[in-house]
Amino acid sequence: KEPNVSTDEVVKVVKEYKVEGMMCKHCVGRVERALNSIEGVKATVTLEPPVATVEFENKPLSIEELQQIVTEKAGDYQITE
Repeated sequence: KEPNVSTDEVVKVVKEYKVEGMMCKHCVGRVERALNSIEGVKATVTLEPPVATVEFENKPLSIEELQQIVTEKAGDYQITE
């Protein structure tokens, strides 16, 4: 066990993903809202460059899980690592 690490400590992991298919600020908003609807996730999406910066509390989700949520809630945008 690592010293000074309690089990309730929140570990944050930040990852960047490319987002394809966004054309305007409305697209950015849709993708950002979809990602932020996930519990334990804080996302910022930009158009130039088309990137989603996602902060996960504890364990990051897989790219497939993120893609499924974006497709369901935002539409036809592709997220890649």
